[in-house]
Amino acid sequence: MKQSTPLLALTMVASGVIVSNRFVTPAGAVAGAGVNAQGVADSAAAIGARFTATVLGTEIVEAGAAIAAGALIETDATGRAITKAAGVSVARLAPGEVATAAGQFVEVILLPN
Repeated sequence: MKQSTPLLALTMVASGVIVSNRFVTPAGAVAGAGVNAQGVADSAAAIGARFTATVLGTEIVEAGAAIAAGALIETDATGRAITKAAGVSVARLAPGEVATAAGQFVEVILLPN
């Protein structure tokens, strides 16, 4: 069972459809590829609905591809975690975590950006 340690969570208003366990922007939308992220959505939300996003600490996020242990994380086009290539670093894989394929859930340490 995965766990998270949220140190700071903010209530946001969804400006787009929010998918749980994906990175979100300060505007309340699912983050696009390689962009800054406010945090990780704790639950799904419809447009205009309130949701909570963890912005500091560790959180469980959906992987968009395989991710090696200790890798820096950026977002893919649907707000999932992928290994940092050219985008903004939004997190690092927590110790002991790896993803072997897309769709797996991993714990990440969120990085302010």
